Amino acid sequence: MDSSEWTLPVQQLDEVPAVAARILEICESRRIFAIFGAMGAGKTTLIKALCNHLGSPDVVKSPTFSIVNEYDSAAGSIYHFDFYRIKAMSEVFDIGFEEYMDSGCYCFLEWPELIAPLIPEEAVEIRISVIGPNERMVKIALR
Repeated sequence: MDSSEWTLPVQQLDEVPAVAARILEICESRRIFAIFGAMGAGKTTLIKALCNHLGSPDVVKSPTFSIVNEYDSAAGSIYHFDFYRIKAMSEVFDIGFEEYMDSGCYCFLEWPELIAPLIPEEAVEIRISVIGPNERMVKIALR
C-alpha cells in the first residue's frame, strides 16, 4: 500500500469518533474531504464525528435540500455539502462552490462523484464501504 493511503476498520458505531480523530491527524493541514459511500454507509455520521472533533457545538445534519450547511467550530467555519439532489452543475456554481473551496475552511463533500470535475485536486478521498450492519471499512487517500 502506498504511504498516502490508509484503511481504518470500524467494527462498532462507538468507534467512529476515534476514526474521525485519526483522519484529521493523518490529513494534518488538509481542509477539503470528498466522502464517498452508498446510501446509509455512514457519510453523515462520519462528518458529525469530524465536526465534533473540530469542536463544533452545532447540530450536524445532512444538507440534502440546501446543498450546504455551515457550522461554527474552534477551527473556524465548517462547510458540509450534500450533492445528492443536484440536477445541474449550475446549481453548484450558484451557491458559490469555488469560493467555499478557496476559503481555507474545512469542507466535507457528500456525493462528490456527482460533481467529480469540480473536486479540487488536493481533496482527501474518503471511501466508506459497508461490511456488515455496524461494520464499515474507511479508506483514506491523499492525492
